Amino acid sequence: MQVEIFSDVVCPWCAIGKRRFEAALAEFEHADQVEVTWRAFELDPGAPPEREGDLADRLAKKYGMTRQQALEANRSLTEVAAAEGLAFHFDRARPGNTFDAHRLLHWAKAEGLQGALKERLLLAYFTEGEPIGERETLVRLAADVGLDAEAAAEVLESGRYADDVRADEAEAQELGVSGVPFFVVDRRLGIPGAQDKDTVLRLLERAWERSHPLTVVPADPAAATCDGESCTL
Repeated sequence: MQVEIFSDVVCPWCAIGKRRFEAALAEFEHADQVEVTWRAFELDPGAPPEREGDLADRLAKKYGMTRQQALEANRSLTEVAAAEGLAFHFDRARPGNTFDAHRLLHWAKAEGLQGALKERLLLAYFTEGEPIGERETLVRLAADVGLDAEAAAEVLESGRYADDVRADEAEAQELGVSGVPFFVVDRRLGIPGAQDKDTVLRLLERAWERSHPLTVVPADPAAATCDGESCTL
């Protein structure tokens, strides 16, 4: 079963949604037959490598709220994340352009380490305050999960996987994805947002049932059965 997750590495609900998805997957009976692919989605495609200034001030300006309201919103989100085992530190966050991070994730997919790199990038941004748009940082984080640092640097310098990122974004638009995270299962079922574990689990189970319908084996029609209130002996 294929699960594709559109998300960004500077999206707090994407990090929370990842944890909830993993919790659901841990309870899914056929988890060993699920292949997860992380698809690119840029929340701020025009961002510079690193944005200057205070994150709370930018949030307040973007949504027309006061700085105090922005700080309160971040505090509430930090509490939600903590319930999922995540430590958010918005005061350390150093947001920036995520296009290179998504290119590196495509390369990591080919190397069999996409999931590990995705986790590392989220931790680096939300907990450690790493500048997620700087190539030197991305190379170091790739090496942290076992990817070759020199190869990672070559990928970033060469421009490889740019077309793959753009293809993901075009596909998201075709699917009507306007916000992330967004989960797509077997290209049959989709669900937006960081849904709770039980909702995600039901999605996985429903998708599995659709792709693995019950097959009735031909048998002796005279076999003993019950039909309604009558039984045949």
